[in-house]
Amino acid sequence: MSSGPPRVLITGGSGFIGRNLAEQLADEFAVLAPSHRELELLDEEAVEAYLSAHRVDFVVHSAAKPGHRNAPDRSGLVEANLRMFFNLARQADRFERLVFLSSGAAYDLRHYQPRMPEEYFDTHVPADAVGFPKYVCAKYLERAERLVELRPFGAFGKYEDWEIRFISNAICKTLFDLSVTIRQNRRFDYVYVDDLVTVVRHFLQHGGRHKAYNVTPDTTVELRELAEKVVAVSQKNLPVVIEQEGLGSEYSGDNRRLREEIPGLQFTPIDEAISRLYEWYADHRDLIRYEALLADK
Repeated sequence: MSSGPPRVLITGGSGFIGRNLAEQLADEFAVLAPSHRELELLDEEAVEAYLSAHRVDFVVHSAAKPGHRNAPDRSGLVEANLRMFFNLARQADRFERLVFLSSGAAYDLRHYQPRMPEEYFDTHVPADAVGFPKYVCAKYLERAERLVELRPFGAFGKYEDWEIRFISNAICKTLFDLSVTIRQNRRFDYVYVDDLVTVVRHFLQHGGRHKAYNVTPDTTVELRELAEKVVAVSQKNLPVVIEQEGLGSEYSGDNRRLREEIPGLQFTPIDEAISRLYEWYADHRDLIRYEALLADK
């Protein structure tokens, strides 16, 4: 390991999770969070050259070409996300450990079950362009050295895309006295981004006994409940509108493996996390465009 504080390369440092990682890990690590211009992850030679010029002890790979409905370009997702991962993974002899931030999409959205354990992985091969590259990377990780995969299901916090991410979008709407709309109620596992950073920090420091871990809280919550909690924090009398009756498919994971790995792990209570995030948006209202809140994406 290099002299001085351990050096961690964070990919996707300008994104939601990457920005939170870069800020919070800086108290213990020398953080490298290159922009896309500084490091083109799709370029095999550029990745090798960067790691030759910048010694790093750890890598957190949070970069991904997004496939969500607000993404400017959803073409070529599979190739782009696989190339970024493998351009880094093939350099694994240059650093002590790589933490790969994947998601529950690796389990295949067509066959989600409540509280899916890690052993459920590979029961199905995802057919969608978001889940399939995560599945391929996870299969590679099963036999790779010095690599560990973390699978958060829903993460929320400052810097996320408030136009489409449910909790932030609900907060922004209440700040502008708008109702909160839910297409269909579902049960989700949402982890507060500060807790996700705590988990990443643990695996950077200690590694893990397994190759993959769900990063999910102890309690799954309905979108309706989350919306009502946001409205309660706002202290306003605003409606919560559910457009379609019934519960949609649940998106949740079993966290027993993570609990065994980090016995003292404390998750921020959802009400407290929502209150913190509400205060952050209240202090950053200038980031919110009222017109963008009028159309539900």
